[in-house]
Amino acid sequence: MPFALVAVMGISGAFLTTSMQSASKAAPKTGYINSAQLPCNVPVSCNTTPRPQICQANGQQAFGKDNNCQEVLYRPN
Repeated sequence: MPFALVAVMGISGAFLTTSMQSASKAAPKTGYINSAQLPCNVPVSCNTTPRPQICQANGQQAFGKDNNCQEVLYRPN
């Protein structure tokens, strides 16, 4: 009986750890670029994980809506 409990806890812990690692790798977030009529209006797929490449579309930097559309977002994988 104790062996079964340890085995179940070990397997559960392995799945939980794997799930947490994959969740932290990708943090997708919608970014926005300016349209001709409205600022911060055109949605673009971005990421919150810091990397060298900034999220852009059509030559314009995309921003998150936080902080009056000033949140820096990064290029998705």
